[in-house]
Amino acid sequence: MIKQFKSIVYRLTQPEEGEGSFSILDIAEQFNEEHQHNPGVAMTLNAAFLMALSGGTHPASEPARDFLSRMAESAQWKDVARFYLKGIDLVFEEIKNVCAHDPDLSSRLKALSERLFDKADKMDQEEMAENIWSVFFPEASGILSKREQRVKTLRAKRLVNLTELNTTPITNPARQILFTSNVLLTIPPVAKPIEGLPLSHRLKEALMSMIHEPQIHWYDHPIQIGVEPDENEVLYGLRGLEEALEFERDRGNMSSDEKFICVLSVSVTHQKLQDIAKSYLEEVLVPSGNIKNIDAYVFTEVDTQRIIDEILAPAAEHYLKSNDSKRLLRVFGVDGEYGRHYSFLKAIAPFWNILIQPEIRATFKIDLDQVFPQNELVEQTGASAFEHLKTPLWGALGLDSDEKPIELGMIAGALVNEKDIGQSLFTPDVLFPENNLSPDEYIFYSLLPQALSTEAEMMTRYTTDTLNGKRTCIQRIHVTGGTNGILIDSLRRYRPFTPSFIGRAEDQAYILSVLNNTGTRLAYVHKDGLIMRHDKGAFAQEAIQSAHMAKLIGDYIRILYFSSYARTLTEDITQLKDTIDPFTGCFISRIPSSVIFLRFALKAASFFDAGKDGQGLEFIKTGAKRIMNSLDFVIGEESLLRQKYEKERLGWNLYYDTLSAVEDGLYKGDGFALDLKKKAECIVRQCAISFGSE
Repeated sequence: MIKQFKSIVYRLTQPEEGEGSFSILDIAEQFNEEHQHNPGVAMTLNAAFLMALSGGTHPASEPARDFLSRMAESAQWKDVARFYLKGIDLVFEEIKNVCAHDPDLSSRLKALSERLFDKADKMDQEEMAENIWSVFFPEASGILSKREQRVKTLRAKRLVNLTELNTTPITNPARQILFTSNVLLTIPPVAKPIEGLPLSHRLKEALMSMIHEPQIHWYDHPIQIGVEPDENEVLYGLRGLEEALEFERDRGNMSSDEKFICVLSVSVTHQKLQDIAKSYLEEVLVPSGNIKNIDAYVFTEVDTQRIIDEILAPAAEHYLKSNDSKRLLRVFGVDGEYGRHYSFLKAIAPFWNILIQPEIRATFKIDLDQVFPQNELVEQTGASAFEHLKTPLWGALGLDSDEKPIELGMIAGALVNEKDIGQSLFTPDVLFPENNLSPDEYIFYSLLPQALSTEAEMMTRYTTDTLNGKRTCIQRIHVTGGTNGILIDSLRRYRPFTPSFIGRAEDQAYILSVLNNTGTRLAYVHKDGLIMRHDKGAFAQEAIQSAHMAKLIGDYIRILYFSSYARTLTEDITQLKDTIDPFTGCFISRIPSSVIFLRFALKAASFFDAGKDGQGLEFIKTGAKRIMNSLDFVIGEESLLRQKYEKERLGWNLYYDTLSAVEDGLYKGDGFALDLKKKAECIVRQCAISFGSE
């Protein structure tokens, strides 16, 4: 099958003259060993990789391979060249091994190779894409031509026949739900001198001391310290939440003296930002003067470490005789990849329930670039945000489409883009694409299954006899990072978490940790009409743009990690993918290395083809380093990824066992537990932000 694979790469990247020939890019135009400037060298290295991947089919494959080998010994380009050389070996090895055990992939490879070289077989762009996807991205196959049918099929697959509604649903969201969100902080942009920032002298001095500190974490659109108030995501989000709460109070859903609790985790790109994060947020938030309904608590890595050192670890050692508690409990924290703070923002709820506020029964996460459009919610759904959260569907029991029992202990809403809300709340925030495919999208095109999943799952309305939200509903697999929640009782029994190595789609990964549980399975209920307005495109453009490349590369790493993580969870990848396809599952590939390297090289080539040499250079140099590190993390039967997952599973089990032990101690009036409660209350008080509204 290697021969057929090489021929496919050749045909896709080397056009031939004559009617019926097909290619997505002419890579030979980008190979020039005489280039001296950095973008030109990067472009040539990338082209050499694709030529070498074509093997003997391509007349320049040997010179290309020789060029990569020579550059692998150069001081400046050795890392990039070795990345591509490693990619060639990994791809060929993967194709050979997978095809030996997967006759379906072998037959698809053979059929694609034959069609690409058959000039009499005239295919349009869509048909050609379908054939290429059949090998590299089968999750997209058939969506374009059978869109309506695929929506109906997926919706039927997600159908739940309810056996019991929740008899004790949420009745007072303001008191019973711990709302959470994450704040992502980074250093000021280079164009803004620290001396001129509207910050206190103490903060400016602190920033000056850390400005050259190496970056350790990358996020989609972190708040750049010193950004204008109108572009500050945390200020924007809390103001929007404040307006939503006033609306709820006017509707009688909050008493006049009731306060709403919001826990904010703060994740930073540079380690020393931990030390000034709370002070910075206070300088930004307190002068705003119009946040009166929210009690906000800010948790940095320093604060979560205090909780471990002063409460969790002592409790684990005292009640459970755990000798390794501090090491295992470090899963509880907020700095690092997205998965870490995402799990924290769920896991903090039972801590709060047991040690701070027993009325809390659930947690609900929002993103700070989203707001509840209360007027539209009431006009178009008949209920406000809080009224949607009172649904007895949240916590209901039922049977899925395979007649297996599930518990709808989690809830998920949907999003509408700010620019689309004038049409309807029920306008999908991800639409079916209509543009021509770029070269890399022939290999991997997640936008297509994402659009299908958005329409089939998120846009479902309970308005028919067969799908009425009383006897039937749907479960959700595709969820967004905000607009979802979990009941504390379900959280404590099932213990879902996102591993801390997950840096993209942490929301999608959360459900994976409990999908293979025996017996009743934990699931998200879709609450139709629970919709937040997504305003990311309306502000914070500078932060979004600055993080664009990191986000793009993170998407490639996502394929590696999801594919490896799935194989850590189960040997039956087919069954797992059947549950979570098309969107979440599309990142779990049969041939992840092949998909990543081909997609990466074609994306880089398209930058250069479009004259975006600077972006192409940055993409290759940054991507090669990060993807190489990720490959080291996932390779092997006992990979570092597997080891980390297993350690974190032990850590989360210890966390929940420890909380249960403390809860028992408090119930019995045990002095040790009572002392822990006092310490917890002290830490939480110190994390509070006073808005000076009283």
